[in-house]
Amino acid sequence: MLIIIKAHAQAIPSGIWRAVLMIQNKEVPFLIEVIERKENLPTFVIHNGEERIQATEISYSNDSLVINMPVFDSEIIAKVEKNNMKGIFRKNLPGNAIYRVPFQAQYGEMHRFDKNPDKASENMSGKWEVTFINADGRTSQAIGIFNQKENYLTGTFLTPTGDYRFLEGQVSGNRFSLSTFNGESILLFEGIVQGDSITGQTWSGISGNRRWQAKRNENAQLPDPEKLTFLKEGYDRLSFRFPNMNNKLVSIDDERYKGKVIVVQLLGSWCPNCMDETAFLAPYYDANKDKGLEIIGLCYERSPNFEESRPRILKMMKRLQVNYEMLFAGTTDKEEANKTLPMLNAVIAYPTTIFIDKKGKVRKIHTGFSGPGTGSYYTEYVEEFDRLVKKLLSE
Repeated sequence: MLIIIKAHAQAIPSGIWRAVLMIQNKEVPFLIEVIERKENLPTFVIHNGEERIQATEISYSNDSLVINMPVFDSEIIAKVEKNNMKGIFRKNLPGNAIYRVPFQAQYGEMHRFDKNPDKASENMSGKWEVTFINADGRTSQAIGIFNQKENYLTGTFLTPTGDYRFLEGQVSGNRFSLSTFNGESILLFEGIVQGDSITGQTWSGISGNRRWQAKRNENAQLPDPEKLTFLKEGYDRLSFRFPNMNNKLVSIDDERYKGKVIVVQLLGSWCPNCMDETAFLAPYYDANKDKGLEIIGLCYERSPNFEESRPRILKMMKRLQVNYEMLFAGTTDKEEANKTLPMLNAVIAYPTTIFIDKKGKVRKIHTGFSGPGTGSYYTEYVEEFDRLVKKLLSE
């Protein structure tokens, strides 16, 4: 079946396309599904394991197709010639900063990595204790969770401040590859498996590169996310005042929030983990707002300028159907962010979630977020979140 773009007499075949982004001389592959709509322009669906990201804001600029990413301020711009697309992926960064990487796609190709991989000689399914190693020798810990069926491999990495979301790839012999693209992050993992050990390398964006090693450990654990961010001695509550999307100053001490249970979310519209958390919080708020729950999002953006950041935040709110208040709190710079909430030891990660009882006292602070790509970790977090909110509401 062909989807005809009447305005430009272009024919875009519906079905699966194998797409590739080039970063650091490495191919990062992913699949795009083109779905016919009643209008002239189709929907583009990005596949990462179980994840499906629908891009419906499609247009033409001159002779190029523009696929606007659904949450993030970025787009794919490509020329379509029969069964091929070729162009760039571009992020729109503050100050007209340049972030462009080459993009191309081929219709009808269903493989993500090797079309005919060797039979897998190792099985990566299970939990792995991971150490990432920076170029300067600094290390950080993570947990790898993988599921392998013959050659097909999915999984993610959990870190003390979040996760790498949905990764998809394959095992060929004792070598493996995993990748993801979600409209913001471009990630590639490669490595060699030898029994219960892995040596690997990861590439992210236009410059990120780290070595890593792992050993199988079903009991691997990370630092307690409820002990990383905390109130300084002498404090038991938050205090802040930031502009909302109407540029009206909103304070946690406003009458609207008195006597309510409040969840304060530190996030950014550029942050994939934050989008996972927001996708959970938005319907949760709608279901519980009449029971005495309020949620306030404090947005830390790439630009310090309210007018430049506002449309990015509004785009996120529209896409994720956010009905709770979002405030512009400043920039992502950690030193500047620390100044906005001086009662905290530090702003360590986006997202960070702060639970406040009806008396205005902070009861718990959770650093990071384990999203749907982490499986049972996500399920457990959602259950714990719900139990705590219900407890605070009942007090």
